[in-house]
Amino acid sequence: MKKILAFAGSNSKTSINKQLVTYASDLIDNAEVNLVDLNDFDLPLYGIDLEKSHGIPHNAHKFFNLIKESDGLLISLAEHNGSYATVFKNLFDWMSRIEAKTFCGKPMLLMATSPGGRGGASVLEAAANRFPFHDTKIVAQFSLPLFGDNFKGGQFVNDDLNDQLKSAVQKLQSAI
Repeated sequence: MKKILAFAGSNSKTSINKQLVTYASDLIDNAEVNLVDLNDFDLPLYGIDLEKSHGIPHNAHKFFNLIKESDGLLISLAEHNGSYATVFKNLFDWMSRIEAKTFCGKPMLLMATSPGGRGGASVLEAAANRFPFHDTKIVAQFSLPLFGDNFKGGQFVNDDLNDQLKSAVQKLQSAI
């Protein structure tokens, strides 16, 4: 059975991106989904001096191995000030020291949501421009604007957006 690694690029316990990636995970058929929480991969703030004195932390290796063992990636990135949340950027920095081709050629569904009308557009653009250099094929993107209006009680209230997400999930499944 194919394996998909799913996570939100956030450490908030009430992350709307975690709610989105959890919902999207439930749409996947005929694959084992490993939904992980970045809070379970605590890492010190990356710095070259720290790396030289202590090496690369176990949790960076542990997360990188989850990527290597998967057949596809389902990611919903939180947007902080137009870019990645610090928790994700720090993990990404540590993993890139293990292997520059961080995503190991895995197909990816890249998502974001936000309370605002742009739905994480800035972080999606940043990731879509950067991630292919780290060896992933982004097979689909999905943005959910106005999270509080479009997602209530664990469900989409906007059928068009729900259909767009289902189509994006199908593209990921077809790619693995």
